[in-house]
Amino acid sequence: MKIYTGRGDEGQTDLRDMSRVSKASPRIEAYGTVDEVNALVGRVRPTGHDDVDDHLREIQNHLHVVQADFANPDPDEGDPVVCEEHVEQLEDWMDSYDEELEPLESFILPGGGDAGARLHHARTVCRRAERRAVALEADEDINDSAVTYLNRLSDALFVLGRVVNQRDGVPEESPTY
Repeated sequence: MKIYTGRGDEGQTDLRDMSRVSKASPRIEAYGTVDEVNALVGRVRPTGHDDVDDHLREIQNHLHVVQADFANPDPDEGDPVVCEEHVEQLEDWMDSYDEELEPLESFILPGGGDAGARLHHARTVCRRAERRAVALEADEDINDSAVTYLNRLSDALFVLGRVVNQRDGVPEESPTY
């Protein structure tokens, strides 16, 4: 199978239902930015922490579901869609990792060790993906759970960044004003 088709040469692409849309459409912006988050999460692994790596692998698979969800303007039963269980899984992981962390008393600067800094970077792009999804949702019907998932994922990436930095012995820094 060839990777290139030439079908996108005129600035259009196919959605899951084979309808054609501009590559600049809000739908493509939304799932394209989710793809960017997925690539950044992939750049973090391996962190050197098996539990974190396992969760990041699952997150990458979830992000593929988000992309499929956003690429499908009219999902049929059995099509991949984000559901409340995906969101709950992130919340469970965060609750577990939070037990390792000192409570936040101020904002922290994004950064730290290599894995921690990459997780913070992924978090910021996840926030952008969420904004793109909200913009799409203003014009088209999309799965609310997918938007919620992106919101919760940015929180999870923040917590994972803190956990990895702590485990790696990298102290958090607060901003100075």
